[in-house]
Amino acid sequence: MIGTILQAAVLAKVGGAIGAGIVAIGAAVGIGKIAQSTMEASARQPEIAGGLRTTAIIIGALLEGVCLIGVIACLLAVLL
Repeated sequence: MIGTILQAAVLAKVGGAIGAGIVAIGAAVGIGKIAQSTMEASARQPEIAGGLRTTAIIIGALLEGVCLIGVIACLLAVLL
């Protein structure tokens, strides 16, 4: 019985650590796609580059916020 409980606790910690890594990788890929799309759009229409930059920064900040919440949730699974 105790062995099963300890295994579940270890699996929760491993799952939380893996989840935090996946969240961080997902955020990095998302920000990379935002930057790629912004650069392509700026190259096509240089006159709207300022507006695109502002939009990309806002979207990047929102994506980072979601990533931070995901990492915190996963780390809580590791620590608790």
